[in-house]
Amino acid sequence: MTTAKKSAQRLGFKTGEAIVYPAHGVGRITAVEEQEIAGFKLELFVVSFDKDKMVLRVPTAKAASVGMRKLAEPALVQKALDVLTGRARIKRTMWSRRAQEYEAKINSGDLISVTEVVRDLYRSEAQPEQSYSERQLYESALDRVVREIAAVNKITDTEALKLIEQSLAKSPRRAAKGAEAEGDVEGDDLQEEAA
Repeated sequence: MTTAKKSAQRLGFKTGEAIVYPAHGVGRITAVEEQEIAGFKLELFVVSFDKDKMVLRVPTAKAASVGMRKLAEPALVQKALDVLTGRARIKRTMWSRRAQEYEAKINSGDLISVTEVVRDLYRSEAQPEQSYSERQLYESALDRVVREIAAVNKITDTEALKLIEQSLAKSPRRAAKGAEAEGDVEGDDLQEEAA
C-alpha cells in the first residue's frame, strides 16, 4: 500500500533519469531520499545539475506543482527546431517589459517558450550588437535549449548547438532586407497618425 502511494507521488520519475526543472534547466535525479523536517517525514528527489555544480532537493509531492517535468519527446524537439526557422516576433514595448516576458518564458521550463526567446533575441553576424541584458537573456535561453536537445537526442552540447544554429540560419533574417521592412511599418504608423 505505502509503496504504491509513494510511486504515485513520484509521477513516474526514476533515479538516474534526466529531467527539466523550470528555473534551472536540465538536471538528473541522483537519488530519492527521506528526511525528517519539523517532525514530518518528507520524500525528496535529489536533483543534480552538473554544469552549475548544484544539487537541489525537491519534495516528491511538490514535483508537479513546481513544474518539474520529463525531457521533451523527440517530436517536440523537432517542433522547437522548426520554431527557430520562423520570423522573430518582437513586440514594440519598452525593453524592461519585454525583458520580463522573456525571463518568464525562460523560467517557465516550456521548451517551445524558451525556444521562442532564442529565436526573438538571436543576432546574426550582420546585425547590430545586442545590449548586455539582451545577450544575457539570449545566452540563458540558448543554454536551456542546447542542454535539453542534447539530452533528448543523446548528443553533445556542441552538436546540439550546431543543430540550433542550422535552424536559425534558415530563418528570415532582419538584416538589410528586414530593416527596410521595419522602416515601412513605422512609416505606415506615422501616416495613420498624420491622417
